[in-house]
Amino acid sequence: MRAEKYGIDCSKGVMNRGNLYRIERAMKKAMRGEKITVGFLGGSITQGCLSSSPETCYAYLVYRWWCETFPDAKITYVNAGIGGTTSQFGVARADSDLLSKNIDFTVVEFSVNDDDNDHFLETYEGLIRKIYSSHTEPAILIVNSVRYNDGTNAQAQHIKIGEAYELPCVSMKPTLYEKVLDGTFTSRDVTEDDLHPNDEGHGLMAEVIISFLNMVYEELRAGNEAADNHLDVQKMAPLTPNAYENSVRYQNYNCESVMTENDGFTIDEQPQNDIREIFRRGWTADRKGAHIGFDIVGSCIGVQYRKSVVHPACIARAVVDGDTDNAKILDGNFEETWGDSLHLDTVAEHLPYGKHHVEIELIGTHEDDKVPFYLVSVITG
Repeated sequence: MRAEKYGIDCSKGVMNRGNLYRIERAMKKAMRGEKITVGFLGGSITQGCLSSSPETCYAYLVYRWWCETFPDAKITYVNAGIGGTTSQFGVARADSDLLSKNIDFTVVEFSVNDDDNDHFLETYEGLIRKIYSSHTEPAILIVNSVRYNDGTNAQAQHIKIGEAYELPCVSMKPTLYEKVLDGTFTSRDVTEDDLHPNDEGHGLMAEVIISFLNMVYEELRAGNEAADNHLDVQKMAPLTPNAYENSVRYQNYNCESVMTENDGFTIDEQPQNDIREIFRRGWTADRKGAHIGFDIVGSCIGVQYRKSVVHPACIARAVVDGDTDNAKILDGNFEETWGDSLHLDTVAEHLPYGKHHVEIELIGTHEDDKVPFYLVSVITG
């Protein structure tokens, strides 16, 4: 075991034990040889960025634990990780990418993409409430990854939600990152960029999670079963304004009732065959003055678009309810080099709940633009 080799105490990673009833229920189904689905929702680490293959990603290794521990069960694997995305997008896509698969157990991992602030406390709470209330009543395990150069993550915010909803939380900060700090290994032993684990890092991350699952399984086998905590999330007062739980994502296939205008934006009709084909089902535009508008109901509005590593790219602005003084610039030029980014900007937050108009207009184009502006979606909460 990798963890034993490095002297990692996996038990230190359990930041909140939570109520284990739902995890045990999923394990009981598997023990009976029934079908179960295990899901993973998160960012690039969950997707498996920088793992040498999909099978060396932590998510797949945890799935393999379920298969090996319960060999008589038919276990389905759902990896809904998308790089560069936060829980704000996660709550808007949870239904389509995760909950529609009828999951029994899921890991949620957004702690290095979410920032440590109140905004992401709120979006994360909305995501957890949506998953917890799903019709299959899935078990949730909160996993906190970490940046290996400075130890930052959104763990402080996510644990608040875990504690409030009695969910287990497992962290890489007091386990893997601690061993970087004490010199047991260097960050380059587990990651090439201080963020995304390599195969060794993914393996260690999986072992921390599996250690927790093994503990739950051994307690279940010993007859120490958890009591159902009977949480009715919809009757619980949220910790935050909770404007994001019922987020709706509008793209070119479902916007007929909300689009009010379109001058110069072209529908992208390429099919989206995989959730990681992220620049699909949107609109493109490359003419200055091109604009598109929507009347949407909610209190928070996000605009999702492409930031391109190929420069120059078009620049747009988003205006809500005609308030040009607070317009949001949507710059299609990406200053990073790792690849095009699926960027989500919050253009309005905590407005009075109701109908609001958002208009997106191209305000900056260049003769030598390499790519058009790509509007992926408008999200309301």
